[in-house]
Amino acid sequence: MRTVRSFCRVCQSVCGILVDVHDDPAGERVLRVRGDRDHPVSAGYTCPKGRALPQLHHHPDRLEHPQLRVDGTLRDFGWEACLDDLAARLRTIIDSHGPQAVGIFLGSGIGMDAAGYRMAEALQTAIATPAKFTPLTIDGTAKPLVADLMGGFMGLSCRADHDGVDFLIYVGSNPVVSHGHALAMPNATGTIREIARRGQVWVIDPRHTETARLATGHLAPRPGTDYAVLAYLVRELLVAGADRDIMEHRAVDAERLAAAVEPFTCAHTAALADVDPAALIRLRDAVRGAGRLAVETGTGVTMARSANVTQWLAWALMILTDSMNRPGGAWFHPGYAYQLESFPALPISPPEGTFGPGPRSRPEARSFLGEWPCAALADEIDAGNIRALVNLGGGLLTAFPNAAALRSALDRLDVLATLEILPTEITAVSTHVLPAKDQLERADVTLWDILSTNVSAQYTPAVVAPAGERRSAWWVLAELGRRLGHDLCDRDIAGDIGGEVAPDADDAMLARVMCRARGEFADLVVAGYQEAPRELPAAWVEAHLDRLGGWRMAPQALVDQLAAMSSPEPLMLVPRRQRRHLNSQLTFLGDRAEILLHPDDAATAGIGDGQPATVRNRLGTVTGIARLTTEIRPGAVSVPHGYPGANVNLLTDDADIDPLTGMTRYSGLPVSIAPAQ
Repeated sequence: MRTVRSFCRVCQSVCGILVDVHDDPAGERVLRVRGDRDHPVSAGYTCPKGRALPQLHHHPDRLEHPQLRVDGTLRDFGWEACLDDLAARLRTIIDSHGPQAVGIFLGSGIGMDAAGYRMAEALQTAIATPAKFTPLTIDGTAKPLVADLMGGFMGLSCRADHDGVDFLIYVGSNPVVSHGHALAMPNATGTIREIARRGQVWVIDPRHTETARLATGHLAPRPGTDYAVLAYLVRELLVAGADRDIMEHRAVDAERLAAAVEPFTCAHTAALADVDPAALIRLRDAVRGAGRLAVETGTGVTMARSANVTQWLAWALMILTDSMNRPGGAWFHPGYAYQLESFPALPISPPEGTFGPGPRSRPEARSFLGEWPCAALADEIDAGNIRALVNLGGGLLTAFPNAAALRSALDRLDVLATLEILPTEITAVSTHVLPAKDQLERADVTLWDILSTNVSAQYTPAVVAPAGERRSAWWVLAELGRRLGHDLCDRDIAGDIGGEVAPDADDAMLARVMCRARGEFADLVVAGYQEAPRELPAAWVEAHLDRLGGWRMAPQALVDQLAAMSSPEPLMLVPRRQRRHLNSQLTFLGDRAEILLHPDDAATAGIGDGQPATVRNRLGTVTGIARLTTEIRPGAVSVPHGYPGANVNLLTDDADIDPLTGMTRYSGLPVSIAPAQ
């Protein structure tokens, strides 16, 4: 047996792991994954998802051969025949309808593959299609939008100073289970306990989550009203008199902010959010006494209609307490693979934000960060504008809104090419299936370093050789690009399609990914982990703020959205994360799509614990087993996403989008519930 040091790429926490492998003449066998106690960040921590990598790698249904649909049936073909056919069809579509007729979805599967993701971006640029889709418009546009509108630059990635913060508020986030989503917290339980020991941790969430169990205090507002609690806190700070130096030298438009939050008195907020006024006052007093603080939001916020205003008010709260770019507050990640502080001057966005033209079928759905909203895909297909879709590791029907409409639209595509490691409901309807290496079969580096809790990078070699005809995603995309007339990598790296790819080809591509990094790639390969000092306060942030003229405290678009917020409906659907399941991945580990429901709502609907129940709205239904619990407040019902058999995207509406970013509402959906028939 041999043990290989690696890091997990199920989520952005990228925990250090040790992989035990048995070498046998019949083939390598991955025996076990365990935590690496010597890892400088995760320090031996792993979660059930990471420890399940052997099961994923040896899954009996693993895709091992390229497949091409012939006469309605998927059949195994060699790479040359499959890619030749795919490229020929794409070329015909591009020549006849233009490059915009080819869409590309960079799903979560390729999102943790550094070389594959960068090659996908290169292919999209080479084809010159604007029809790029990613999970950003499924779960996270509010964060870069608010950075753009308030900070003048979308790349301001704000996160809590875990080493120094003594007062931390989580809003719609359950990092004990999710590991913080975009916060990348390997051992969230340990981190939160330490902060609570030396200070206070508060949770604002309609459910008494696993994180709330560790917290100093918990408020359970009605779904979609988190923003009201933050607006109240901002109002109270302004009424008490905010720091004059902040108002004069670090912020603008404080008067407009004060006017926007003026309605959010304690009485109004308590009534709107249905929380105890005394609890609001306790939180207010704690905030006033804390000095600096940090506010972190999760998908409970960023998937909701109120996402933008909640994120805005979270930033406003941190700015008013002089917590932005300060020890004990929040810091801004400068990146490791690229270095924001090395830019002579960061670009400054106009006050109204930065957007581009969107798809022809949905002109109101503007492009954001160079992407089209996922909500527009079905309409673009139905209009005949998109005729081919290259799906890179995405569970389209469990990720995109209005799954019924999208499922119908997919049947109208001339080409649906899917790169995957396991059969899915999307590979089943694809014209081309492209089997990729899984994370244990490829060398890799940390791609989303800007989401890390520190300024660092990691490298792992391939743990085992790829089985069957699995290939690196970057190689598949480079070969497709070559057939379309685009040289996306050197031939001496990619090799001949029928021959062997160079043994160090993955490393050669990763060296390109890291060519502007803080350290040499060769040194990272040897060390496995490299970390740079974190500057706080960061001079580059202060320089940008000086050029900006101060934080923009009251962007007009967000002021307007706050004024337009309405009261929630009697019963609202909210999402939740699970320990053994992430998005559409690892559904075979045993987590179930149970419906969490308060006993009062269950009694009204005539539903008993453990009974089948159906959640319904005008678009569709989702049926599952009801679990009655007082850990979720009345008026909220929770179903996890990512399950084909209980797909919450049968309830989401691709027409109900945020007017600024095109983000669909995935949280806070008005629903009804009844016993299943």
